[in-house]
Amino acid sequence: MSANAIESESPKKIAVFCVGNRLHLDDGVGPAVYDAVLEGFDVPENVELCDLGVLTMDKINYVDRCDAIITVDAFEYSGEPVGTVLRGTPRDLAPALGPNISLHDLRLVDLFDQAALIGYECEGICLGMQVENVDPDFLTEDLTPTVKAQLPLLIDTLAAELARLGSPLVSKATGLPYLGPEA
Repeated sequence: MSANAIESESPKKIAVFCVGNRLHLDDGVGPAVYDAVLEGFDVPENVELCDLGVLTMDKINYVDRCDAIITVDAFEYSGEPVGTVLRGTPRDLAPALGPNISLHDLRLVDLFDQAALIGYECEGICLGMQVENVDPDFLTEDLTPTVKAQLPLLIDTLAAELARLGSPLVSKATGLPYLGPEA
């Protein structure tokens, strides 16, 4: 068997970055996905599921070592109704994430742009949901009712994306690959 044949059989290396602050209501949608995936699914060995809090430049090495990075995040400025699940490239969805107004508010497009400058590249996929409130008056670990109701759709979207990349989640309830609610 040739080295190329062995390489083509190797599963893609995938990182899933679940981004957000659990204590800021809907900003915690990424961590809520992280929790739900760990509770209901076994994650393939080639997939690294990360609960990041905020995306920082120290994740730049993932762009070099992964074939794909999926970021799950709250979107504030998409113009879509609250609870709408969105999918796109980092560049396509950068405006939906809002302006980059501080040094620790790094968008995935910024990470990929910096990685490209040093020759790193991989597929970038953004998944997220239009949220209602990421700035509560008091620290609150929960999601607003509309966002919470749509969370299963965001999880299904992530599961479908991983299946498309050849690394489906495995349902803990059935032991079978999870390809979505109707598969």
